[in-house]
Amino acid sequence: MSQKKRKIGKSQVEEDKIVFGLNEKQRSRIYTILFFIVVIILFIINNSTDDTKQGPYPPNYSEYQGEVLKLSDLKGKVVLIDFWATWCAPCREGIPDLVALKNEFKDKGVEIVGISVDALTRGGATAADVIPFINAYKVNYPVVRGDELVINAFGGIHTIPTSFLIDKEGRIVAKFEQLVSKETYVENLNKILNNKYDTTLAMISPKFSLSLIESK
Repeated sequence: MSQKKRKIGKSQVEEDKIVFGLNEKQRSRIYTILFFIVVIILFIINNSTDDTKQGPYPPNYSEYQGEVLKLSDLKGKVVLIDFWATWCAPCREGIPDLVALKNEFKDKGVEIVGISVDALTRGGATAADVIPFINAYKVNYPVVRGDELVINAFGGIHTIPTSFLIDKEGRIVAKFEQLVSKETYVENLNKILNNKYDTTLAMISPKFSLSLIESK
């Protein structure tokens, strides 16, 4: 009877083999802990790297990352914002007037900002035409690359050209959803500069930070 018990005891020891002084259950626990340690280390390494390239990119996104223009950089100035595209005939017609306005008001605290929607319209087919257009029309004011965020921030742009006049306090005081004559702009800009404009319906302008499209 005692012989039989000793055999059973020996069989149990053989099934639960001891390796490095640890049985199978203890080794399994240690392997699990080591696995989680490795995962944590890899996570820390991956998130501490300087490689911050984003992806995947949205449709029509350009990896070009030049200087950035922030609306806040123009604080204290009267700003004329023009949403436009190279394929838009009325937009092209109005560009020379904006160039002339820049020359006329550049020393009076007025800035003009063109927001190109070429990359957002017509499948982005004319996005590459913006720089040649800037050069051909001798555009003398900053032009930035528009995105969906700025479109939505300004309440949606339903037609181009669409322009906004922003006063020195950063409030939108006028909106035009059509081609505007130079005379209309001059009249409104002078009213704003001389504090002779209606602020009843004025609203704070959305902020934006957009990549400049620079001529080469």
